[in-house]
Amino acid sequence: MKNTTWDALAATPLPEVRRRAELVDEQAGIEPVTVPGARRLAWNDGGGQSAVWYFADDGRAMLLTFDHESELNLYAEEDYELQESFYGGVPEPLVALVRDRPENYESLNLTDPATGRTIHYAGGVFWYDGTRWHIAAGLEEYTRREDVDLFEASGFDYCLEVYRFGEDGD
Repeated sequence: MKNTTWDALAATPLPEVRRRAELVDEQAGIEPVTVPGARRLAWNDGGGQSAVWYFADDGRAMLLTFDHESELNLYAEEDYELQESFYGGVPEPLVALVRDRPENYESLNLTDPATGRTIHYAGGVFWYDGTRWHIAAGLEEYTRREDVDLFEASGFDYCLEVYRFGEDGD
């Protein structure tokens, strides 16, 4: 699975990823949020696409992308189990950053009707283990099984374009 933006993100040291996320967050006028164990930074285009970064205190990170027009938009599906499965393989402390958390413009919640638990909608789920980036195994498995282009359907390229990975930073 080859993708230029993914390769550029993977080649960018995490401090530089965070610096760019902070700049874009500020330019977008989005208030950074501290959640237990992490700092949340975000971008949205005002039309339903977004990127949300969680930079954990332990040196790990998680990136969620959302494209409201894609095949991976589960908002209308109301399928909590499927959305939860997209986070498969992501360490629980990172998933906890988006489980049972308040909604915000970039991240709406999907609710499990049986338990009342919530999780943020995301078409793309990516995480950093302290040394390298990963695609969430659950997302990867779903897109492979359904024969969906992971990067296109998650809005990955579009949502990360503003960060200019692979280009010189400002």
